[in-house]
Amino acid sequence: MRVFGCQQNFSDGEKLRGVLATCGFAAAPDIDRADVIIFDTCAVREHAEERVFGNVGALKSVKQDRRETVIAVVGCMTAQPTVARKMRDSYPFVDIICGTNALTELPRMLCEVFLSNSTVTEVGGETFPLDDSFEQLHTVRDNSFKASVPIMYGCDNFCSYCVVPYVRGRERSRAPEKIIAEVRALVADGVKYVLLLGQNVNSYNADKYDFARLLSELDEIDGDFWLDFMTSHPKDCSEGLIDIIAQSRHIVHRLHLPAQSGNDRVLRDMNRHYSRARYLQLARYAREKMPLMSLTTDILVGFPTETDSDFEDTLSLITDAQIDASYTFLYSPRTGTKAATLPDPSTKVEKQARFDKLLAAQRAVSEQLYARYFGVTMRVLCDSLGRVNTGVDGWYSGKSREGIIVDFMSNVDIKGQFVNVVITDTKHWAVVGKLI
Repeated sequence: MRVFGCQQNFSDGEKLRGVLATCGFAAAPDIDRADVIIFDTCAVREHAEERVFGNVGALKSVKQDRRETVIAVVGCMTAQPTVARKMRDSYPFVDIICGTNALTELPRMLCEVFLSNSTVTEVGGETFPLDDSFEQLHTVRDNSFKASVPIMYGCDNFCSYCVVPYVRGRERSRAPEKIIAEVRALVADGVKYVLLLGQNVNSYNADKYDFARLLSELDEIDGDFWLDFMTSHPKDCSEGLIDIIAQSRHIVHRLHLPAQSGNDRVLRDMNRHYSRARYLQLARYAREKMPLMSLTTDILVGFPTETDSDFEDTLSLITDAQIDASYTFLYSPRTGTKAATLPDPSTKVEKQARFDKLLAAQRAVSEQLYARYFGVTMRVLCDSLGRVNTGVDGWYSGKSREGIIVDFMSNVDIKGQFVNVVITDTKHWAVVGKLI
């Protein structure tokens, strides 16, 4: 199985692996020996869809050599009826096509294909219930010490460029007692890092619980673990939520707050419901409460109504808000969204020039900000071999409570453990230190 896209998709992938394990399947050593091949897809950007189409096309020869191999394309991309039709018409060798709200039907669909040698398409319609049966599916986690926990599904924001509300439906929040029980069980099982997931986690609202209250109760769980969340929306972020993070025992001191643009008119065109001034107010308050915290963001370059002048406001936001790192994307039109109908006078060359300028500005700000960690002792959860010193024996990597990548040397394998590291060198995207 191959998963494309966001952390929510990877969480869905763990559920799908659980479904397959329950049905008696085990992971194949390679694609040439697989009985079932599944692509769990993403619809957020055009590039992601193009990658999926390219990878699916490459499976035609696999199907010709082994007709009994079942090929399934599932997830956000195929929840769009137009894409599902294109998949069916252009890739007739695909056996199963289904959207996000039909994933619980995968065992039935597999049976239909195996027993009748037929194809199955289940886009799933326009209803997206919060299905207890999906929550109760067996999960096969990728990692023994890191786990993700969806707390809500769908989105009500309808940002004018985004297709997510159409492929994942309106917001549905899980019951708080189920979330708390799941996190408590994970911690008891030795999980050190729990990531709360949702298209907009801080709009969580169920049984008189808002996101701040849910975080507070989760923070009361005993154990040595960290609690993280993504993705949050600036319009639903508050000083009270930042206070809870700053005063917590377990919540990471990293705030991922997608700005998308630094220009008020473009933000209105994007239907984002906050202003540049409000974003800066939240960023400065968070810095005041947690001086060593990291602030990360998403920036969308080349929105249809964005001009070069508008983009300068976005460029200055990186410095004014002191953004540690930004995930930057070029706008791509999504069928069915309002932005796809807007006139777009800027050329691809102009948009690419803005994009390159933003990367250079972010690198300069990051280099300055990361220098503040020099000499600081950071608590780090080691999760992999070295990222800065890739391929060098003895180097390990992890993330600090501030969400910063930390590389260090160790004589023993300490993946999955918390360690203390004093920082001796800084870069624009990571720091290097000495294990204490």
